[in-house]
Amino acid sequence: MLTFDARPVRTGGFRLAEGPVWDGPRERLLWVDIDAGLVHEGRLRPGRVEVVRRHRLPGPAAAVACAADGRLLVAGRYGLTVLLPDGTRRAGARVLPQGAPARLNDGGCDPTGRFLVGSAALDGRRGADILVRLAGDGRPRPLDTDLTCSNGLAWSPDGTLMYSVDTGAGLVRVRGYDPVTGRAGPRRGFLAVRGGLPDGLCTDRDGNLWLAVWGAGEVRCHAPDARHLATVRVPVAHPSSAAFAGPGLDTLLISAGGPDGGLFAVRPGARGAPLPAWDGVSR
Repeated sequence: MLTFDARPVRTGGFRLAEGPVWDGPRERLLWVDIDAGLVHEGRLRPGRVEVVRRHRLPGPAAAVACAADGRLLVAGRYGLTVLLPDGTRRAGARVLPQGAPARLNDGGCDPTGRFLVGSAALDGRRGADILVRLAGDGRPRPLDTDLTCSNGLAWSPDGTLMYSVDTGAGLVRVRGYDPVTGRAGPRRGFLAVRGGLPDGLCTDRDGNLWLAVWGAGEVRCHAPDARHLATVRVPVAHPSSAAFAGPGLDTLLISAGGPDGGLFAVRPGARGAPLPAWDGVSR
């Protein structure tokens, strides 16, 4: 099994860094600081990430996606917000009822740009979190309603498999997926995580999963048959997500929470695929 070490490229001043996204057409890195309610835009520089812009939301900022025209879709506490390039905010779909003891959590776009997002309970409940797909009419269509902290989402390179994380259950699950219609099949267990909790994840061009393991200080690479291929050691305990970034999509950017958290990077010899742009409709 291969082992790599990630190095810090932007640390300090974050409360809960999460959800890196590489916006290739604009060569910018996007990520959120959930508890601070911030969406960050940055540039990859040799050995560091330079922050060039911040967007502050009135509540938490749980996940971000980017449209082809540069608009951003942000998951807040109960619903979605659209950020225009000039900084204007527009309200999107409500996903959770006002006052619910939960907030939205990790989200991402399917192969044709539909946005999916899950929830995380704030009151210790188990088995009541959801994962939904947003339709063009703004209505959330539930895929799962029995999760304990819905987390990372990723798709196989051909878009026919969807991976999703149930952090509280310690599971990564997989299901068949129709990238044209967005229809999802029944889920099944893919990986039971030990020695930490599964958090965010991404896939590379070969279909391997790169999974952040909260509490373990690791990102673990698993083959499509779940074999453990490689481990990236992160010098903090709580990596939260990972994404391939840079012009060659050969740099794995890792976000991490906690007082020493931020962004870390490594080149593990794999390449990601361009992320689908948000379709601009599922909001």
